[in-house]
Amino acid sequence: MGGIALRVRLVGGDSMDVTYEHPDAASDAEVIDHVVATLSSDSGVLRCRHGDRLLVLYARGTSALEVAPRGAVL
Repeated sequence: MGGIALRVRLVGGDSMDVTYEHPDAASDAEVIDHVVATLSSDSGVLRCRHGDRLLVLYARGTSALEVAPRGAVL
């Protein structure tokens, strides 16, 4: 299972750090490709975690993503 930490900038200007795990991905590059492909469509949705809470991230509310080498600070 591959997982990454993302810093998400929302359309409203706020940002948050979330983690996303993809069960079929073998590497971080595959996870990043999946995230970008999902959020590039208007109906894209990702189930992420913000600390111990489940978060649903919609493509329409996202303006930018940042992937840090060691992950974002949660």
